[in-house]
This record gives sequence, C-alpha cells and structure tokens, in this order.
Amino acid sequence: MKLKITHTTSYSYDVPVSYGLQQVRLTPATNQNQTVLDWNVEISGGAQELTFQDQYQNQTVLVQAEPGATEVCVQVSGEVETHSSDGIFGKVYGAAPLWHFVQSTPRTTAGKGIRKLAKCIRGDADILSDLHELSKAVLLAVPYGEADTEAGTSAEEALAAGGGVCQDHAQIFISAARTAGVPARYVSGYLMMNDRVEQEASHAWAEAHIDGLGWVGFDVSNGISPDERYVRIATGLDSREAAPITGVRLGPSAESMIVSLQIQQ
Repeated sequence: MKLKITHTTSYSYDVPVSYGLQQVRLTPATNQNQTVLDWNVEISGGAQELTFQDQYQNQTVLVQAEPGATEVCVQVSGEVETHSSDGIFGKVYGAAPLWHFVQSTPRTTAGKGIRKLAKCIRGDADILSDLHELSKAVLLAVPYGEADTEAGTSAEEALAAGGGVCQDHAQIFISAARTAGVPARYVSGYLMMNDRVEQEASHAWAEAHIDGLGWVGFDVSNGISPDERYVRIATGLDSREAAPITGVRLGPSAESMIVSLQIQQ
C-alpha cells in the first residue's frame, strides 16, 4: 500500500523568541515493513542545524528558531510504501540491548494498578497470547477518550484516571510488560484511518520482544497489531523519547500549537 502523508506542526508565540531549539523525529526509515519512496522536511521561521541518528536509530533533525521569531512551522511530506507483516517487526536490533527495554522511566513506572495488569502475562509458553490478553485488559481498564490526559501523564496516572488516548494505552501496556520481565518499547508513527483523509493526530503503539519472533506490535487503542496502514517513525522507552517534536525555548513567550495531518492512498 502506498500512503501519501503531509504533516504540519505550527508553533505561534505571543512574544518574539530569543532562542528556541527543537528535536524533530518525523523522518521514517526504510525497513522490512515499509519503503520510503520520497520524504521532505520544510522549515519556516527556523533552520535545520543538524541531522543525526539517536540511540534508537531515529532520524532526528535539530531545528533552531530564528532570533525574534513569532512562528515556527515544521512540515514533512512524502510517500511511503508499506508491506503487511502481521504486526511483526522482527529480529531487528540497534545499539540498545534488550535489557535496556525492561527499564522503567518516570512515565512508565508501575504502581499497584499496573502490577495487577501485569498478571495477564503468566510466564507460560504462549507469551504472544498473554500479550494480546494484556492489550485487551488495558483497553477495558482505560477506554479511549474517557478521561483527559496530557503529554506528560504517566502510565499509572492514566490507568487511575480510567481513560486516555493511544499514548496512554501504549505506555500502560509497556509498563505492564516490563513488570513481567518482557522487553517493550514505544513506537510513534502514522495510521491511515480508512474513512477519512484528515487525521486527528499522529499515532502511537507498543512493541514487545518475543523470543523467536523478535519485536511484535500491539495497537491497544484499536485492538489490533499494526498492518499496512501503519507507518513507523520513531521508537523509545516512552512517549517522550519517541515524541515527534521536543524542544526548549528561552524567554517569557506563551506558545500555541496547531497540527494538521493528511494521509491517503
């Protein structure tokens, strides 16, 4: 399946920014599940300072705001051909060892609620079925959109709130899997919803490592494993490490953000 993507993120400031620097993780890589046919990154109100691969092999662009800028716009666009894989990313490894993906972070530290969910993973031979049961249990405990969460909401906080979005579902799943000793990581990317071109936002899901299969994806929010409608962009221990854009700025300005995303065949 060939997917055409245009993703625009615009930041506006009520006071000119004296200094701003953003890490942009919005460049997909060609792998066994997708082939990048064309991809462009356009910046207005700032300039690309550096491109590099981070510790998870995410292609990262450093964008510095122009001094005195009141708006910075990051637009990525291109075409990606995806391939069906039954949710299996496989035995693909970078510099980070598997034990690294059993570590907790402030956003994925397990509390009493997540430790209870982790009991879905019984440690028997059918770990794949256990992980699918965990995915169902997370969605049952945290229905989509039933509570307001923020970018910095932790997995345990979202579980206690009783609702969340794809970011929360992925982090709860990851935290529970790690509690049971299963390496797990966060994946950010795109999902083409079949009934629309205008998408609400970028998407997120989880991957767990299973001996013999490698990395396997679980989209808790939609109750499926990723298929050819998905484009992966970045991975990390949690939503912060795989976030499309993170950054810092100096000065007293207040920031507002508008995101536009179109995906179509």
